[in-house]
Parts: sequence; structure tokens; C-alpha cells
Amino acid sequence: MMPEQKPLYHFRPPFNWINDPNGLIHWRGKYHLFYQYNPCSPLWATTMNWGHAVSEDLVHWEIMPIALSPTPGSPDEDGCWSGCAINKDGIPTIIYTGIKGRENRQETVCVSQSHDDSLVKWDKYHGNPVISSPPENIELVGGFRDPYVWREGDSWYLIIGSGIKNVGGTVFLYKSQDLINWTYLSSIYTRNQKETDPIWTGLMWECPQFFPLNDQYALIVSVRDNEKLYYPVYFTGTYEEYKFEPQALRRLDYGADYYAPAVMFDDKGRCIVFGWSWEGWNEEAIQAVGWSGVMSLPRLVSLRSDGLLNIEPVPELNCLRKNNYCLLEFDLSSSYVDLPVHGDCIEIAIEYEPESANEFGLYVRRSPNGEEQTAIVYDAISNNLFINRDQSSLDDRAYHGVHGGPLRLNGKESLNLRIFLDRSIIEVYANNQMCITERVYPSRDDSLGIRLFARGGKVRVKSVNAWELKGI
Repeated sequence: MMPEQKPLYHFRPPFNWINDPNGLIHWRGKYHLFYQYNPCSPLWATTMNWGHAVSEDLVHWEIMPIALSPTPGSPDEDGCWSGCAINKDGIPTIIYTGIKGRENRQETVCVSQSHDDSLVKWDKYHGNPVISSPPENIELVGGFRDPYVWREGDSWYLIIGSGIKNVGGTVFLYKSQDLINWTYLSSIYTRNQKETDPIWTGLMWECPQFFPLNDQYALIVSVRDNEKLYYPVYFTGTYEEYKFEPQALRRLDYGADYYAPAVMFDDKGRCIVFGWSWEGWNEEAIQAVGWSGVMSLPRLVSLRSDGLLNIEPVPELNCLRKNNYCLLEFDLSSSYVDLPVHGDCIEIAIEYEPESANEFGLYVRRSPNGEEQTAIVYDAISNNLFINRDQSSLDDRAYHGVHGGPLRLNGKESLNLRIFLDRSIIEVYANNQMCITERVYPSRDDSLGIRLFARGGKVRVKSVNAWELKGI
């Protein structure tokens, strides 16, 4: 028997398929999380619904009835796909992608509103779609979908993801006074993709999110490229006269299993991001367990002085902690230390003070003989942090690979890691500026150990804190 792989404190419904977070909104003191949902199967389907969950603390969630389902004969008869939720003068309003036609998929923008505070009942606008086609005279590639809406003054603005043939990803901008009648303005930003770009931003962008942070703006897009590359990136920069000028570009998450992030602002003014973590094993395994997909932990996003994003888990997650283990001030010199903490639902906080070691980090979900283990490694030579899951599972249905990216430590800067283990998902936060999300599926019941290590020299471990985490 395989160990149980379903996460305990990451949100997901008990069974079947979920993907993109949608319509995040803080309404009447509660956090509402909508998401793409197939209620009939653990596999993706050509028709999609909006699932719904509600929370008072971003940690404990109550699953609500399905919010949106396809309506036969309508513009969304083949799926209610990704979009956003806003407060329109006291009326909660969803703006989403409707699809009609399973082969020749016509993607349009639709509207639905709710008139109850629980946001359970939704009424679709009788005149849907409100945007029926992409801008004329532009040759697109990949699609036209995933509206995101905000208000400036007395006007509403909407962006939608797409791609321009032989150019790259783009975000189109529209304007409206009533959310019904929209005027196309321009492409807010198009990336003229070059092979020499340090981060490949692809041919088409999905799930755009655009919002102010201090005196700048952030644009998050999910890169989709020829069914091979899927990952989110963010730009920060300036915005005026309907044009966005980026000054920084980074991956939002450097793992293999994080996509389609969506943002919301709560009544404290905090910017909160959820992403979708898909499964890292094959369809046979998914069919066997009967579920697929999980929401990431909620992340706080703010703007750093260098123009990059500060990313960290929300402090509300601390309520899950129990049974703290702490160890202070010790050296590793081309050696290892096994922690007396074991488990598959654990938070680990470590501060490393780099010295002469070429590599250092830790193994998690480690069996006693190391037959199964997942390595979280900082390479001090190349200044890269990565997760290596080549030994994560003996189950041949699980995917492998090494994933990560650049993380340069300046001067005597320490490496501070916060690591969340939740059965099959690992989230790593490094120095509040880098995240890596991976899925792993150890096949052994005893793959629960944690080992710290250093190679090629010495590293100072300033502190280790570990907590068991309760399920939700």
C-alpha cells in the first residue's frame, strides 16, 4: 500500500479535479476562493465549473456549493473558465471566460452577479457575452481568455491574456463604465520574445493579474508555450497612458508544479496570492486516488526597494503549529546531521550562514537508508537554489527532475529557508524573494526523515526550528 498522498493543510475538495484559482475576493469579512472544478472526474475536462470555498482566516476552509456551471445553449455551454471577482458598488460580480464549441472553442467574456452575502447564488447576465471576440486585425496564437478587472475613478478596466503570432505573449486592455459595454484600448504590454532573454516568456499568456504596489505596478502572467512550458512570471514597472513599462522580470515560482496564480486584496490592504499546484505523477496514479490538484498556501506579496517582489507565507498559517523542535548554532563540515523530527506534515525554518561549503541544504521525506529522499540544495558556486526529486519516489508513476533558479546572497547575507511539507506537496520560501513548489510521492511509509548536509567545506547553521502541522 502507498502512503496517503492527499495534502492535509493545503486546500482542495475531497475528490475530483481542480485547477486555476479564480475570483479571489474578501467579502463581508470572509475570504472567498473560487476555482476551476470538474465535479465528475479526477481528470481535466472540456467543460469546467467554478468551485467555491470560504474562510475567515485563510487557513480553515468550508466548501460551498458550485458557483457557476455551464448553461446549455449559452456562450458558456462548454465551460465556465477562469476569471475574477470584484465589488461593483456593493454587488459581488464575476467576470469570466465562457467557452462555446468543443472543437472550435469560441472564448468570450461573460458576467454573473450575486445578491446574497454568502455568494452562493449567482445570476448570469442575460446579454452575455460582454466581449465576444478578440481585437480585429491582430493575428493571435494560443487563445483569448482569463479576464482580470479593476476600477480607476469612475471607469472599469479589463485585461485579458493572449499572444501575437511571431511576437510573443500579450495583454489586451479594455475600458467600460458599466462592466457590460467595453471599448478596446490597446495592448497594455506585449513581450517581443527573444532567444537571448534570461527568462523565456513564451508565445501566449494566461491568467494575467495587474495591480499597484506602492508607486509601481506588478503584472503577473502564466507562460504557456507549445504545450511544453508552463510557469508564472512577474514584471514590475510603471504604468501610464494605458501602457505598462517593465523594469524587472522574474519567475514567481521556480518549481515544476505551480501555475495560474491569482491575487486579491483584503480589508487590511494586503496583497494575497494563491496558485494551483498540479500533480507530479501520471494519469494512472490520478485515476487510482480519485483526485487531482491542490491550492498553494496563501502568499503575501509586497514590493521590495530593489523593485522585486517580497513573497512569504501569510502569518495566519502559524496557527497550525504544534510540538516545536529547536536547535541553535552548530557547524556542518562536509558532513550531515539527522534531525529527531519525522513526518510528512511539517514546517521547517532554517538559517544558514555560508562559509566555505560548495553546497548545503537538507533532505526531506527521507527513508532511513536514503533509498527515497528529496534534496533541497543551495549551490554556493552557481548561486542557485533547487529541489532535486530524482530520488523522491520508487514509484515509477512519479515524475523526477531538478528544478530551481538563481538566488544570489549578497556579502554576508544568510540563507533563510521556510519549508512546508504536506504529504505530496513541498513549498520552499527563500529569503522572502524566491519560491519553489514541487510534488513528490514517496512509496515507503518510513520516508519521513530530515537530514541537514554540507559538501565541499563548512556551513554555519544558525538555527533550526521545526513544527508538526495540524490538518484543516
